[in-house]
Amino acid sequence: MTRYCVVGAGAAGISALEQLREAGYRVDCYEKTDRVGGHWQRDYDALHLITSRDMTHFEDYPMPTEYPHFPRRDQVRSYLESYARDKGHYDIIRFNTAVTSVVPIPTKGATGSAGWTVTLETGETIDYDGVLVANGHLWDQKVPQFPGTFTGKQIHSGSYRNVGDVEGGRVLVVGAGNSGCDLAVDVAQHRLEADIVIREGTYFQPKTYFGKPRQEVEFLAEFSADEQDLIVRLLARVSIGEWLNYPGMPQPKHRTLAEGSTVVNDLLLYWIHHGRIRVVPGIERFDGKTVHFTDGTAREYDTILWATGFHASLPFIDESLLRRSRNVPVRYAGGIVPEGLEKLYFIGMIAPRGPQIPIYGVQTKAAIRMIALQEAAAKDKDAGIGAYLSALQEPEDRIDIAASFGKNRWPTRTGCWTLTPRPRTPRTSQV
Repeated sequence: MTRYCVVGAGAAGISALEQLREAGYRVDCYEKTDRVGGHWQRDYDALHLITSRDMTHFEDYPMPTEYPHFPRRDQVRSYLESYARDKGHYDIIRFNTAVTSVVPIPTKGATGSAGWTVTLETGETIDYDGVLVANGHLWDQKVPQFPGTFTGKQIHSGSYRNVGDVEGGRVLVVGAGNSGCDLAVDVAQHRLEADIVIREGTYFQPKTYFGKPRQEVEFLAEFSADEQDLIVRLLARVSIGEWLNYPGMPQPKHRTLAEGSTVVNDLLLYWIHHGRIRVVPGIERFDGKTVHFTDGTAREYDTILWATGFHASLPFIDESLLRRSRNVPVRYAGGIVPEGLEKLYFIGMIAPRGPQIPIYGVQTKAAIRMIALQEAAAKDKDAGIGAYLSALQEPEDRIDIAASFGKNRWPTRTGCWTLTPRPRTPRTSQV
């Protein structure tokens, strides 16, 4: 019987592990820490889901009904632990065991078509028919560089826990995604001064409409993705206003939510109106504790919180095997199949703007279908899935992906997901 490997036991890893087991495959799973849950074990204390409880769950395993609409980090962590425990994963996962390399077994065919050799930090090497990589993309912290030196305290959002980490009372948050806005709000709610760098305009969306979580507003499912985009922009304009209603906020350059950045956070806007948060432009340089901005202004800060994202890192895979675009591995099939490689599947290296936990199972089911095709191929031939996909679809170099609500879109009303890879643009003859 064939044997497969899952790298990582975060939400994506335990979902992949369960789907492979249900499909009848022998599977090993390695986790470098001593627990399941990935980043949910180490995120900042103020973190809540931005998608609703009833839409953000594993297949046939809903979150407890006593959870609020938007569960806290510790509740999500407990949910992931209970899922792994109830599914018997603790008996399968090898904890405190890091994977140090994943190398294709030599073959005359396509790279990876003969399987992969996995090396553990213990020195063990094991050959697998395929590897599902679920090591996460929210751990290798990215911090931009600027001229000069900042002499105050600096913390990345991946290391920040709460305002107890902050020194002094003047805090600059750099980065205006969901995490950056959360951190600015956390600082403001503890009565400290918070400025947030917002270099480019973004659309803000509230978590609820008509008292319901955004994903559960039924009538939206009756409209196309483009129509939904327009409707929710109009709803937001009515409920929270526009960029020009908030001092210092730049105007979005993109016309729709799908075309640019979107943030689900209306508390930031609340605290801007209450004077606890101030919007500032991009950073030009540092001079001690003084930060100089691109508009010529300057201000002193005691702490900088960097909410500037993460690198999509795969330290156990030789970079020469991966083609990257915009520093992200190029993939096909809904972000699953890395370009030019067979029998290697990325689970969770994608962040749709909607419930993410359900997508991991959908991705793994797609990978299992590919595994079945590989196993059905003749022993002296590979299924050529990578080549087939590259001819069919445009390469995917995004992690953040827009989503819409409704049938056959991300996410559906029932919480199920459908992978929608980019179709390849047909070539036209030059006349």
